[in-house]
Amino acid sequence: MSDSGSIVLIHLAGAVALMLFATRMVKTGVERAYGDVLRRRLRATMRNPIMAVLAGTGLAIALQSSTAVTLLVGSFAGAGIVSGAAGQLAVRGAEIGSAIVTKLLTFDLTLLVPLCLIAGTFMFMATERRDWRQIGRILVGIGLLILSLEMIGQASEPLRESQLMPVIINYFSGDPVTAFLLAAVVTWLFQSSIAAVLLMATLAGRGLITPELGVVLVLGVNLGSSVIAPMLTRGADAAVRVVPIGNLLMRGMGSVVILVLFMIFKPDVAFIGTTASDQIVNAHILFNVIILLAGLPLAGVVYRASERLVALAAPQEPADALQVAELSALNEAALGTPSQALANATREVVRICETVEIMLKRIIELYEDADEAKIKALAALDDRVDARHAAVKLYLAKVTRNPLTEAEALRCQELIGACVKLEQVGDIIVRNMLVHVRKKIEHGLEFTPEGWRELTAFHASVLANARMAFNVLVSHDTETARQLVLEKDRLRDREKETSQSHFLRLRDGTPRSVETSTIHLDTIRDLKQINSLLASIAYPVLEEHGLLRESRLKAG
Repeated sequence: MSDSGSIVLIHLAGAVALMLFATRMVKTGVERAYGDVLRRRLRATMRNPIMAVLAGTGLAIALQSSTAVTLLVGSFAGAGIVSGAAGQLAVRGAEIGSAIVTKLLTFDLTLLVPLCLIAGTFMFMATERRDWRQIGRILVGIGLLILSLEMIGQASEPLRESQLMPVIINYFSGDPVTAFLLAAVVTWLFQSSIAAVLLMATLAGRGLITPELGVVLVLGVNLGSSVIAPMLTRGADAAVRVVPIGNLLMRGMGSVVILVLFMIFKPDVAFIGTTASDQIVNAHILFNVIILLAGLPLAGVVYRASERLVALAAPQEPADALQVAELSALNEAALGTPSQALANATREVVRICETVEIMLKRIIELYEDADEAKIKALAALDDRVDARHAAVKLYLAKVTRNPLTEAEALRCQELIGACVKLEQVGDIIVRNMLVHVRKKIEHGLEFTPEGWRELTAFHASVLANARMAFNVLVSHDTETARQLVLEKDRLRDREKETSQSHFLRLRDGTPRSVETSTIHLDTIRDLKQINSLLASIAYPVLEEHGLLRESRLKAG
């Protein structure tokens, strides 16, 4: 019996692991394929309270994670892009979206498993296009997620005959507080309220969890889910932490209050569903609807309370905090050991990469909403890039005074080359693209909707390639390097398509296309040049493995 019980638990654990993996797979695919577009849409629609709720709902459905939306909205609020009250409402909507996903996945979707796996695998393997590959990843993830729910049901079937299960269920039914806390811990371990509720709904469907206990567990799931984002942002800036803390106040405290009321009044849960599985999922939706309705009038109050809590928890910074933040990784004492010195230089170049990524992300935002303070802040980042670039070059020059192995000499040249390219990227952003921003502001110009979509999509591709280039610099992964160079060729084709579309609008005499023509074409040209510079970071890696021939990829 013990061996049989162990086998059941292994099967159940494997099914749960597959569910967690599949959920993350879908989330990752959506982020890679549509992440930048979804972020822009969320940012643009959060000025209206109702639209903030709807935007949060839609984004949570797409990402299959309310935590991801909470972190994203928190970063927006921290950067001053959205108000704190609007951020709270978007998170309320995200919880509704997450609950809707849970409901959809409880339907009989068995037929979708082979269809999603076949279509997703074909799309992922039949093309090198990033967007199609990510759609394939999403489809495979959905197929595996539905399959994992079937596996959980099958793996838990023998538990219905277990003599121990009724004892465990009776214990937790008589001790709802322990059951509530256990569900919170399980959800925190899963890092997903969707996965936790689906697991409980599946077990309830097999008769292993009573509806009343299921409601208690659902409340615990919501407590555990509300803790995830504050834990993930505990080291972030205070402004970023306010929205996650506000979610903890509303959702976490709401779950405790409703648990107390449920224990006192012991209502009949039959009205929220005909089966135990439906009752659990519907209870999850109902709870989040209640929190949303309570959150609409309380959003401002909760945000102010969150600010005070974050301020109380924030440690006092020392007087020299800014100097500490600017400490360099270029330790002079390590110059006598080339391997250690090169590692230090790599750390410093990575910091330059991070600054350049911030510049590249912010520049497109300035095209839409710019003022003098934001422009000066971006220019200041370029000054930081220039200073660190000069420091790295001087440091590596000192390193070369020592005897180096061939690999160390090549790495030294690679880091210097990367630094030069990163500085050039910063210069293009500040000396070219910021000029376009100023011109757009001074003349009060606006892009056509089609032109703006083309620019933002082109920028999103360049930003994704930039992140790949930075990864290649650290990891030396040949597959990523190869993909980066392939993306350079694809971007060149996209540039031609974008230019052709723009000229068609000019031919048709679209007024705004005529007014913004120079800015549009110059911006595309600048982004293409940035992409070429960053893609060239992959060349040393490909050349080292014999995959580069006359600056082109070898067939293979």
